[in-house]
Amino acid sequence: MPRVIVMIMGGVLENHSDTVFFLHGLNESASSRQIYFSLALASYVVTLLVNVTLIVTVCVEKTLHEPIYIFLCNLCFNGIFGASTFYPKLLSDLLAEAHVISYAGCLTQIFAVYGYVFCEFASLTIMALDRYVAICWPLRYRAVMTPRMVAQLLALTWCLPLLETAIGVGLTARLPLCGRHIHKLFCTNWVVVKLSCVDTTANNIYGFALIFLHISQAGLIVVSYGHLVHAAVRSQSVRRKFVQTCMPHLLTLLIFTGSLVFDALFSRYGGGGQLQILQNMLAVEFLVVPPLVNPVIYGINLHQIRWRIVRNFTQKDVALPDSH
Repeated sequence: MPRVIVMIMGGVLENHSDTVFFLHGLNESASSRQIYFSLALASYVVTLLVNVTLIVTVCVEKTLHEPIYIFLCNLCFNGIFGASTFYPKLLSDLLAEAHVISYAGCLTQIFAVYGYVFCEFASLTIMALDRYVAICWPLRYRAVMTPRMVAQLLALTWCLPLLETAIGVGLTARLPLCGRHIHKLFCTNWVVVKLSCVDTTANNIYGFALIFLHISQAGLIVVSYGHLVHAAVRSQSVRRKFVQTCMPHLLTLLIFTGSLVFDALFSRYGGGGQLQILQNMLAVEFLVVPPLVNPVIYGINLHQIRWRIVRNFTQKDVALPDSH
């Protein structure tokens, strides 16, 4: 276990195992905690409901056991994981007088949040790859997206992001700390790094390397979508498939990437006041919005899934459209 040093009243704690951080992101909501709690609980329940509904629908319907729907289930599973890294602690804090988190709990939350973020990027990337092959190489789609390839891509979406996250958390865990106050709703890597008593150049370099890597990754996805747009312009059937399966993906990718970039910039350079409020809003956006809307814009927008859900809930036999 890493040894953490925390300064209190000008001194240094000798044992970091008892260290707790004080979260200050909920100071503004002290007078309306019941309302915030109800809204957060409702949002969490709806998020779980829509994601589980889509996952169960794909799992029980053999006709939906196709790469695009399997990747979609993986995205929804990651959405449940991401929402669960944020909501339980938030709900607990809304009912508590003191908003604290242990050092081990803080590092665990950092690992979970960043693991969700990187897995989201990886999932969106393989979904873009799937759409590129399906639209630009339709005759080779089955040969490329084999069950083995799908399994390898799914493993990659989890193994590589979790490795990236583990390295970042390891770099943070080695730092001695000189503060315990986190002005945010939850723990993030850079907020904890800023509490360090020593030089954090290695953490800064690694953080900016990850930002550059994933922004570049998003840029490559956008470039690949340029080829999809070109193919869609030439064919009406391809255009319909592009609008239904690709445009929502691209829009969500841009929103997700933009919110992460702004959150990272405000975490490093933002101050208090209105900037702090905006920072908290952006943090909530990438933890709350994608898990909630992904099943809608990816799943319900796809005819095959939408019709299956309607049939299951209405108990009516309906004719299914052609698969995408």
